[in-house]
This record gives sequence, C-alpha cells and structure tokens, in this order.
Amino acid sequence: MNNIFVYIENEGGKAAEVCLELMTKGRELATTLGVKLEAVVLGENLAGIEQELARYGADTVWVADDKIFNPFRTLPHTAVMCGLIEQEKPQIALFGATCNGRDFAPRVSSALFSGLTADCTQLVIGDHKDAKTGTEYENLLYQIRPAFGGNIIATIVNPDHRPQMATVREGVMRKEYAATPGAGEVKPIDWKKFLKESDLVVKILDRQIEERKINIKGASVVVAGGYGVGSKENFKLIHELAEVLGGTPEAPLLYLRRYWAYEQQVAQAVAQRAAAWAREVGEDPLYRIVLCGYEGEHEMPSSWWCVPWTAWPANWAGAWPTVSACRTSSSAYCGRRRAGPRLPASSRIGCPLSQPISNGLGEA
Repeated sequence: MNNIFVYIENEGGKAAEVCLELMTKGRELATTLGVKLEAVVLGENLAGIEQELARYGADTVWVADDKIFNPFRTLPHTAVMCGLIEQEKPQIALFGATCNGRDFAPRVSSALFSGLTADCTQLVIGDHKDAKTGTEYENLLYQIRPAFGGNIIATIVNPDHRPQMATVREGVMRKEYAATPGAGEVKPIDWKKFLKESDLVVKILDRQIEERKINIKGASVVVAGGYGVGSKENFKLIHELAEVLGGTPEAPLLYLRRYWAYEQQVAQAVAQRAAAWAREVGEDPLYRIVLCGYEGEHEMPSSWWCVPWTAWPANWAGAWPTVSACRTSSSAYCGRRRAGPRLPASSRIGCPLSQPISNGLGEA
C-alpha cells in the first residue's frame, strides 16, 4: 500500500534503459517518502530479472511470466496493470515514454481515473497548498515538464487521485545502482483473474526488428550534418570531426547518406515539375521565365536558349544581357527572353541578395 510502482518494459527478458533510469529515480522518491520501491514486469522468460532490478533498489518485483505478454500487446498489459494497481494501491506509478509506454500508460490512467503527466523532465516530492480552498497537501509528486513549446516549466500536482502517474523520456534521468541494493523479492502476479477473453483478440503474426547498432543516446557528443553540408563529398568533414572527438561516425553517416539521397530526390522532383510547367506556359507572351538547372538536366523546346554562365554580367546593375538563360560553372539555365523588367535571381545559383532585384514575375 502507498508504495511506488515502476513498470519495466523489456525485450527478451532485458529491461529497457529508460526503465532502469526510472528505477534510480524511483529509489530516490521511495527513500524520501519512506516507502517501498516495487517493479512490475510483464513478459516471457523473465528468470533472473529481479537480480538486475534489485541492484537499482527494487524491494519487490511483481512478475507475470507467460507467452501471452510477449510480444507487447496493449490490451492484456493494460488489464493486468490496472488490476494490480487496484489490488496494491500504489501512490505513484512511473512509465517510460517509449512507443509502448505512450500507448499503454494513458489507457491505464484513463481506466483508473487517475490523471497522467507525460514527458516529465524532473520528479520531486513536495508539499502543496490549494490557493482556492486553502487545503494543504503533504508529500505530493511534483511532475515537472516543459510547456508551451518550452517557454515555461510547468509543475503539475495531483492531490486527489491515486496513483500519481507520469511518463519520462529516455535519457532524462540518470541511471545508477542504488547505494544499498533492494531485496528484490519476487511476487508472481495472478494475472489470469485480471484478463478477459476480449483482451486477447489481437494477435501478432510477425515482427521485423532491427537491432540498434550504436546507442546514440549514450554518447556525450553527437556529430551530425544535414543538407547544408552541400554534397556527399563534404561529409568527409563530418568524418574528420567525429574522429578528432574520438567518435564513431559510421552509423550517423549511414543516416546522413540516406537523408542526402532523400533530399536529392525531393529536389529532382521539384525541378521536374518546374520544367514541365515552364514547357507548358513558355510560349505565352505574358510570361517571362528563367529555368534553373544543371547542364543537360532539362530538355526544352528550340525556342528556349541555353547559355553558359561563368560570372555575373558586367552590366548587372543596368539592363540584363540579351539572353535570359545562363549558368554558373556547375549549373545551366534555360530561359525565354521578352522585353520587360529584369528577371528575379534564382536561389539555386546563390544569387547575391544584396544586389538590386526587380519585381519580375518569378515563375521559375
């Protein structure tokens, strides 16, 4: 009664990192309140997990060890957790803000009418006085989290409903063994009395899991680059910096290469749509169009001009040259010229925005 529950998410009998972080915080809170810290584990082949949890201060480990709970399914986990909470009546219940936790914890909270604070960054025990009624409450869980886009830090309390529930993201709390290990007493959960047949209607037929190769969360420094690097070749700078800092760049760079390829695909798709539009309306005398692209990228009608461009023309500040198609040393422009205002510069060649640019039509 009135103890602290920590739900231990696990895969293959191994506790999730965020749950061990919550065990460390739970041990701290339990010591402050003078109550027991109890872990709740649902899964399969869980023999020995209590030893690991005892190192983090678990006094009691509630275990439901059956293939029904592996892999994770929302309904049976919710039914058993709700039943155990109603039976044992803890004052605090903590969950990791993982994919499963975000699915699972709100259902438990809703079923118990207890309330839930998501993505807490700090958990502290303190007193609270209701300014409206003057009622004073002792030893409440301060559930602290950013709000309004991080512009304020909100401290949330739940004085009237139990358990006080919160989720915490991975990496927010520290993970360390308790100064004094807990007893780790194993108590089997009589889970069959909590389950109904309707809780088992969902079946998982197959799972595809790729094991994480590098734990970025555990890194003190993460070196990353994006589209602004400019090219795949320039990612060598990311390699070099990571090596200087003693890092392992392979896994991040795999992601970055995929990101670069994706960005290139997006850019190509946009360029193709722009070229199709230019071909469609290019003969209309009301339009004055400059189409930017790499050399040989677009096939334009013979009425369009394609002209090399190696530098800005000497008469930039005056009239534009007699061609409306030009290119940098690495790019090519196809264009159609008409008399009228000067054309706006295209961002794809990095036109100097400090130069005076007229209000051309800009459909390019």
